[in-house]
Amino acid sequence: MSSDVTSLIDRYCAVWNEPDADSRKELLEAVWAERATYTDPRADIVGADELLVHIASIRMSRPGATIVRTTSVDLHHGVARFGWRVVEADGTPLPEGLDIAELSPDGKRIARIIGFFGPMVAI
Repeated sequence: MSSDVTSLIDRYCAVWNEPDADSRKELLEAVWAERATYTDPRADIVGADELLVHIASIRMSRPGATIVRTTSVDLHHGVARFGWRVVEADGTPLPEGLDIAELSPDGKRIARIIGFFGPMVAI
């Protein structure tokens, strides 16, 4: 099961990296549950169409940048977490982030993403 979820997460990351809007939509439809939500410090989105608009705006603000998964995918009880970072077109890495992904009941799609920017900070 965890290799299936890792593949799901990698396909989700590929959505963010796809330059073509039509291909991006097709990729997202394969991994995104109906009415799934995406939340990060700057966005609170419901549904694939809103997420596609958000991704397009991020891609326009950072041309050529890519999302790279930086950790293994940790999974329990239908919830996964993974680290990621943006790498600028010139190869400059930005600070890591963390996403929490709630899976659909069948585990084949993402029902919710909660994203955090920056590394975890010790207390």
